[in-house]
Amino acid sequence: MNQGILTKRNISILSSISILICTVFFISLHTGTFKMSPVEVLKTLVGLGAEDQTTILFDFRMPRMIVALLVGSALAVSGAIMQGLSRNPLADPGIMGINAGAGLSVVVFVYFFFGKVTMHSILSVFILPFFALVGAILAAVIIYALAWKDGVSPIRLILVGIAVAAGFGAVSLVFSMKMTSNDFRFATIWLSGSLWGTDWKFVLSVLPWMLIFLPIAFMKAHVLNVMNLGDAAAIGLGLNVEKERRKLLFIAVCLAGASVAVAGGISFIGLMAPHLARRLVGGKHQIMLPTAALIGTLLLLFSDLLSRSLLTTSEIPVGLVISVIGAPYFIYLLVKTR
Repeated sequence: MNQGILTKRNISILSSISILICTVFFISLHTGTFKMSPVEVLKTLVGLGAEDQTTILFDFRMPRMIVALLVGSALAVSGAIMQGLSRNPLADPGIMGINAGAGLSVVVFVYFFFGKVTMHSILSVFILPFFALVGAILAAVIIYALAWKDGVSPIRLILVGIAVAAGFGAVSLVFSMKMTSNDFRFATIWLSGSLWGTDWKFVLSVLPWMLIFLPIAFMKAHVLNVMNLGDAAAIGLGLNVEKERRKLLFIAVCLAGASVAVAGGISFIGLMAPHLARRLVGGKHQIMLPTAALIGTLLLLFSDLLSRSLLTTSEIPVGLVISVIGAPYFIYLLVKTR
């Protein structure tokens, strides 16, 4: 980031969002069916807690929160890249069908291999992101192939993405209905969006994807800035537009696919986070992408906190909470965008 981008105001915004993330993270650690006071959480964090408190905090809640951190930032950056590539403010991995393609691939995996390889086994946990990636890439190829007509129109891209998402969702539902009752319940909750990977194995399964593709996305920020000028201007500045577009699309698809593998079909974070970031720090991707990642993390952590707090007897899938927040925002953007 150059000095003109990393202003005092932007530093203040990034710091404020980071403080909010830490606050929600700490509140989430002592919120749930097993009640823990803030003091007990602090004692447990420094090794002075009871055995059951240590187990709940470090074996269940902590990995879930870290998965939320990774998934929220990945979905936000993926959405920001898609909006930059398509120059369409309505682009999002969920709305454009990328999540649906990854979800279908995972549902097919569950349907054929659930009895042979349990979802919490080492093999299953680490192979899920690869299945999700295959489905996400397949969805991206189908969407762009159907949307192509002497170029890719932003509106056409969105409409095709919505149609493909609906089709993939229907196929996923067919496979789900052929499952046993327990598997069907798991698939339904997972497709709605759920941080079900409350295990360190799930953190390790997605961490390499995030450590590789998030920094690459940040390094490609200047390319997104140039591509926002339009293809003709970008070519005039010496940019290989089609090559860079394929690279950036692959990065966005990988981030979305890995997220779906451990968190299901969570939509709207990739739509809202870039918009909010753009309003706060402007459209320069060098600062907008990190800000969007932080906002996506905050949105998912806060939504997960609500999903575990609204009902005392059961947990609401976090994807439904995000949808309640994101659907009105999507309608607002749809009305506002001409």
